[in-house]
Amino acid sequence: MDARPTVRLEDVLGIGDDLGLRTTLQHIVDTAAALVGARYGALGVVDPERGGPAELFTTGTGEADSAGVPPGRPPVRSFLGVPVQLDEEVLGHLRLTEKRAGSFTEQDQNLLRVLASQAAIAIGNARLYGTARQRERWISGAAAVTNALLTGVNATDALTTVAESARVLADAFAGVVLQPTGEGGMEIVAASTSDDPGDIVGTTIAPGSPILVQLLGGEPVFIEDSSSDPRMTTPVRSRFGPSMMLPLQSGGKLIGTLALPRRRGGRPYRAVDRLLATQFASQAALALVLADSQHDRERLAVYEDRDRIARDLHDLVVQRLFATEMMLESTRRRVSEPSLDGLLGRAVDELDSTIQEVRTTIFALQQPPADGPTGVRATVLRETAGAAVLLGFRPSVRFSGAVDTLVAPRVTRELLAALRGALAAAHRRDGVTAIEVEVDATARLEDGADGVRLVVTDDGTREDGGAGGTTVTWEAPR
Repeated sequence: MDARPTVRLEDVLGIGDDLGLRTTLQHIVDTAAALVGARYGALGVVDPERGGPAELFTTGTGEADSAGVPPGRPPVRSFLGVPVQLDEEVLGHLRLTEKRAGSFTEQDQNLLRVLASQAAIAIGNARLYGTARQRERWISGAAAVTNALLTGVNATDALTTVAESARVLADAFAGVVLQPTGEGGMEIVAASTSDDPGDIVGTTIAPGSPILVQLLGGEPVFIEDSSSDPRMTTPVRSRFGPSMMLPLQSGGKLIGTLALPRRRGGRPYRAVDRLLATQFASQAALALVLADSQHDRERLAVYEDRDRIARDLHDLVVQRLFATEMMLESTRRRVSEPSLDGLLGRAVDELDSTIQEVRTTIFALQQPPADGPTGVRATVLRETAGAAVLLGFRPSVRFSGAVDTLVAPRVTRELLAALRGALAAAHRRDGVTAIEVEVDATARLEDGADGVRLVVTDDGTREDGGAGGTTVTWEAPR
């Protein structure tokens, strides 16, 4: 009598309905062993990228190896195996050992082939489904990044957005953007990790690194293990495993490189991962270029509008105020009444102060929008460059000490206001053809405190009518 358990036909035909591939494959090997009365079974799935085993599903007492034999067992008395094959591609192997009654028959082999074909269909469908879902996620992610970049984020936030989105989509430990340095290397300028990325930003790939030729040439680089690959030279490589380094380039312009490392020992990237990530990088680079162009156009429009307002203030408002001041001053000279003379004097002083404030505002309007550099050096250089529009020449600037490191942001704002006032006052004086600006972050104040000193010197006519120019000094604790 046949001692095999009874298995319903619908159990076999319903195997491929479950999208949970592991559940399906485990059900297949259990069913195969039950149908033919085998004590042990194994279904091994082949890694499509490397050809070796990827996963193993077993049934029977204890664990079994890829041949269906438990470790440490004596040599098998009976064995049956068939390939799990879809068209011409072998996806795995289904093997049974130790038939409980007799030997495996041709009928057993035919049943096993049916189950192997079901396993092949399940594996193929699951891979197609997984790839389709993965492709959909990358496409949606790229569209979201493009939309985010075109809504007005600044350059640093834009790169961080790209790094963060790519990290999530690739299931990577980190997403980083590297850009070329002036010395011929590359530096990480934006990073996203599941924890604090602060120790990653600023890491550089030194000139001469073997991998730089490919990166600077805009070629993708795929690495199996960053911690052991001799091409990797950065100090943070020891924590990373598989990695993709993809060019961010559009129209032949290299913006940088998008790197997506996984943790050391993490699962390797597949061919579809590499393809989708490369396509994402191309679209992200195009979005970065478009966002940068849009940002430039918006900045130009703002700057042109501010420049127009500044010209109107200078050509109309200041000239009229100055003419009114002259009329009042002339009237004042003809008045003999002391009280009226004092009243006119105060009016002249008020107009003079108003003109000074308007001129300072004009200089402020001539500067680029406020989202530019905020360090002392960049702020002073930007301010003097804007003043050149009204002065007709660019003031010379000299710095002493590490101004960007030593001067606090609050003091920087006060220094900027003093500089604007000094430049506006110099513009008002006659005969000014040169202005020298000096910022000293190592100044010693009268009370002995460490401070910053601003000195603005011009060669124009002094307020008392004398020659030799005027020097304006401002200082504060830094």
